[in-house]
Amino acid sequence: MTTTPITAVPPGPTGAASLGTLWKFGRDRLGVMSSSASRHGDAVRLATWPWPFYFFNDPEHAKHVLADNNQNYHKGIGLVHARRALGDGLLTSEGELWREQRRAMQPVFQAKRIAGQAGVVAEEAAGLVERLRARAGGPPVDVVREATALTLGVLGRTLLDTDLAEYSSIGQSFEAMQDQAMFELATMSMVPMWVPLPQQLRFRRARRELQTIVDQMVADRTRRDGPGGGGDDALSRLIQSTRKEADPRRGQQRMRDELVTLLLAGHETTASTLSWSFYLIDQHPQVRQRLHEEAVDVLGDRLPTYEDLRRLTYTSMVIEEVMRLYPPVWMLSRIAQGPDTIGGYEVPAGANVLICPYTLHRHPRFWPDPERFDPERFDPGRPTDRPRYAYVPFGAGPRFCVGNHLGMMEAVFVLALVSRELRLIKPTRYRVVPEPMLSLRIRGGLPMRVEPAR
Repeated sequence: MTTTPITAVPPGPTGAASLGTLWKFGRDRLGVMSSSASRHGDAVRLATWPWPFYFFNDPEHAKHVLADNNQNYHKGIGLVHARRALGDGLLTSEGELWREQRRAMQPVFQAKRIAGQAGVVAEEAAGLVERLRARAGGPPVDVVREATALTLGVLGRTLLDTDLAEYSSIGQSFEAMQDQAMFELATMSMVPMWVPLPQQLRFRRARRELQTIVDQMVADRTRRDGPGGGGDDALSRLIQSTRKEADPRRGQQRMRDELVTLLLAGHETTASTLSWSFYLIDQHPQVRQRLHEEAVDVLGDRLPTYEDLRRLTYTSMVIEEVMRLYPPVWMLSRIAQGPDTIGGYEVPAGANVLICPYTLHRHPRFWPDPERFDPERFDPGRPTDRPRYAYVPFGAGPRFCVGNHLGMMEAVFVLALVSRELRLIKPTRYRVVPEPMLSLRIRGGLPMRVEPAR
């Protein structure tokens, strides 16, 4: 990282051009971030009015904002605006509320408990393979939809001890929640929620539906386990935690916010990673062949176990490279609570500070030939001097994704079983376009033909 005088102002567009950048950001977020890094370097002042935006794209910058001085940086653009849609769940909350929520959820994601869920994850992955196998030789299957159904199933059984298949509308409701969250970002929350735009009407219906689902889940669990609860899953822990609220109405709202956030964040990121995995593997037949051979060699004809994670080495490498090119959390936004200095540049209090894993993971100084899909980058036997914060697919610092181990196990198991049994082939003319929402998903889904593995 080049040393810069502390009084320096980052380069970037000025005047009307800076407003144009904000307008473009609402329409082409990845394009704005990529072109800004390419044109201006590792520190860019994207806009000065009406909101100051600073974009930093060096591993040391990321380390400073996300870890070393994280107390100065609260959740920023995107999640602040998404709060109107998602409420105050673990994804959007701050301060003592966030710490309390994190304490309540942390035991659910402990390594020993996650290891104990490996059988459930393997069963759900096998179920996906059987559903896909039944479609072999037929018309293309939307693998994004299938991956979403799988991850919701895993989340329900592993974290909530609940069969989410009973709630058939939950997927569509989450689509509406994501759309509204990004609408809030694009409009900076300046459109009142009561304005009867089709977008907002759809969101309000989805929010009511999700609140009904959450209330039903809580009622069913209370009937099953009694008022005291006692389970070690996330739903039981949330019921116990929110009962401590002095105001029952606030407790109920907090319960809704936290469960909606857990349901959304707990399935969406892994579904996105699996979707991009299927796409990239189809584009690289040699990778598909190595995945197939490793799955056959390690698993034979059985389901994976937790101990197989360390043996499915190449499969893990593939997942890591997928998340390099298409990180599920594509942008980490913060608001500076006080003035700071990042990489020699002054950052004023109130500035929006952006760390973008999508561009950081493509930085040519740390990733040779960065656009190339190359799982060998993550070979554990290959020496590397790459900085730790050059790769942050799960975030970093205190707000590091609490579900990363479960998500990784899920992705590895699914990829191994699908690669052992099947080939997924994208129609030649279908164009795959990234859609940066709360996660980096594939716009409009991904149709793929299913064939037996060869």
